[in-house]
Amino acid sequence: MKSNVKTASLLNKPERAAYLFIAPAMLILFIFMLIPLISTIAISTLRMDVFMQSADFIGLAHFQRMLGDSKFWGALFNTAYFTVLEVPFQIALSLVAAVFVSRNTRLRKFFRSALFLPFVCSLTAIGIMWSFLLDPQIGLYTHYLTQLGFPRLGFLRDPNLAMPAVIFMTVWRNFGYTMVILVAAIQTIPGSYYEAAELDGAGKFRQFFNITIPSIIPALGFSVVTATIMALQVFDQIFVTTQGGPMGKTETLVTYIYKSGFQTAPYDLGYASAISVMTLIVIMIVTLAMNRYFQSKETTDMH
Repeated sequence: MKSNVKTASLLNKPERAAYLFIAPAMLILFIFMLIPLISTIAISTLRMDVFMQSADFIGLAHFQRMLGDSKFWGALFNTAYFTVLEVPFQIALSLVAAVFVSRNTRLRKFFRSALFLPFVCSLTAIGIMWSFLLDPQIGLYTHYLTQLGFPRLGFLRDPNLAMPAVIFMTVWRNFGYTMVILVAAIQTIPGSYYEAAELDGAGKFRQFFNITIPSIIPALGFSVVTATIMALQVFDQIFVTTQGGPMGKTETLVTYIYKSGFQTAPYDLGYASAISVMTLIVIMIVTLAMNRYFQSKETTDMH
């Protein structure tokens, strides 16, 4: 009886009740995010293999090694190349699709669902599917391209075409998610804005750039930031389709982390952890800069 009274008195205070309800989520966050993060930072200062047979403290030696590691710089360049191309294409395609399917008609609701469908599929399954479609011998797309007079292209085996092919399949898979977010933002814009613009003689393009874009800046900023974070951590589709090849042209930071720590002898877990820390720093810098830009953009548009 007393315990029930104590629980009731605890829940009657909003602040205490809030802490009680978020406690399970905070516990999960602590166990599965904070502890691994601290462990990764600690391991980055050790000379340790994946079997953890020995752990010698070497300080920042792994980070110094990174400065002279051509494979690391190549992976960083490939990650930046992937991000710089994939994110703008994804956002642009999502925005165009969102404008097209934003009205709640039956046909546009169908297109909305169909375009979102690839996002719910596993990246591994999508990678396998596109590997078959783009295979130079049995691929459906390569077959039709040869029928049109093009040479038989090995998209995922050609050093010049492998990364664009991975970017294409990633945009195809992800843009539906961003489209749904932008559709929700577009549907909150009052119709009176467009009616007033039409009375002033503004066409569809002018309405799009002067009304739609400024009104959805928060959703657009969120989409760009999340798409960038996902792009900087690209792994699944590359590992399934190219495994970082050919000639290292699709090797990214995360695939290099995996290979350094778990796939290639001497299974240098310390060095892989150091690259992970560096990847985290890069993501934090980019995310903070983009957040600051979109916040200033939102403030400017409001005034």
